[in-house]
Amino acid sequence: MTRWNLNAILSWVDSHIIDYPTAMNLNYNWSFGSTAGFCLLIQILSGAFLAMHYASETHYAFSSVEHIMRDVKSGWLIRYMHANGASFFFMLVYAHIFRGLYYGSYMEPRQHLWWSGTLIYVLMMATAFIGYVLPWGQMSFWGATVITSFFSIIPVIGKEVVMWIWGGFTVGNPTLNRFYSLHYLLPFLITGMVFVHLGLLHKDGSNNPLGIKTKAANINFYPYIYVKDLVAFFVLVFSLSIFIFYFPNALGEPDNYLEADPYSTPAHIVPEWYFLPFYAILRVIPNKVGGILAMGGAIVMLFLYPLLNTSMLRSGNFRPVYAVVFWLFVADFFLLGWAGTTPVDDYFRFIGITVSVGYFSFFIFGGLFVGWLEKLLMSHAIKMGGSIKRCSTSSNHLTVIPSYKVGVADYLTPRDIS
Repeated sequence: MTRWNLNAILSWVDSHIIDYPTAMNLNYNWSFGSTAGFCLLIQILSGAFLAMHYASETHYAFSSVEHIMRDVKSGWLIRYMHANGASFFFMLVYAHIFRGLYYGSYMEPRQHLWWSGTLIYVLMMATAFIGYVLPWGQMSFWGATVITSFFSIIPVIGKEVVMWIWGGFTVGNPTLNRFYSLHYLLPFLITGMVFVHLGLLHKDGSNNPLGIKTKAANINFYPYIYVKDLVAFFVLVFSLSIFIFYFPNALGEPDNYLEADPYSTPAHIVPEWYFLPFYAILRVIPNKVGGILAMGGAIVMLFLYPLLNTSMLRSGNFRPVYAVVFWLFVADFFLLGWAGTTPVDDYFRFIGITVSVGYFSFFIFGGLFVGWLEKLLMSHAIKMGGSIKRCSTSSNHLTVIPSYKVGVADYLTPRDIS
């Protein structure tokens, strides 16, 4: 009798999904990644069905979407599933990012895992923007006009790049065809990056709320962790169904239900809600080049954050100062989203500037200065009678156990010990 997991494919499934060693103390915050993957599957399948009826021609694109909604059997369901699925996809990815920031999932040795996830996020943003153009409503047209013009700031070749994207001298039918093709292809590139992300995850192992790594506390992914992911899956389906059946347009922009009119500029050109924090940063700088660079810098900071980290501790559970800074950042991010919806006047602009500065301050202060402060406090604790010892479960890390009753016990990299 042969063992079933000797087969190459079945063995891969067994090692990465069934018998994959997982920390037993993982909570539901670790289900955001798997549910985000399910949202990606929803987007690919629903998008494939929508593509069967969509016409990528400026004279028919808006009407073809209405045809899907009104004439295609269950077309309204597929359209609302796709539109709201994109919003839920971003909700889960944002929650996934915040969880990683709080529990130190960006720290050594998981920098490459963090960078691959950030790259997936950038591809998601590109795919979502392109998809927002396809219905060819008012916000679709003017959003495409505004965003694509950003490339004009590229020295020397900027105008030529914009004209290449447009396929002419203005946003038109060639632009729509280009975007339709890219919107169909990019999700498969995201899927490939997801497998890279999972490969890097399984290479270094999952992080956990304590920020420690020990084989003695591992259990099989199936059936223990799988059950938590299954619960998260049902919560996602239930929540998504509420929006699809009862509030299908709550997360959308009403002006996009008006057909694109190049001769009528909307009073307020705003992106979808998941772009609003970065849109708010763009608006606070009156200079076009400065605003675009600031908005791009807000995304670049996510890539740089692992390099800015100076902390010896990993989990926010044992970093009280960092925990306060982190939750202030979360509040700041929500305020940035709100600021992106406000009118452009002096009062709201001041708020936008304040929260924009707060966004960048988190990466500088939370990455550099909080870590230095923790090192100072740790050195003081050691002088007061704490001890440092090498952890028996990992040759690459050290454990600091202060003598005072705070309960701090976490892994330190040797380079962090002076």
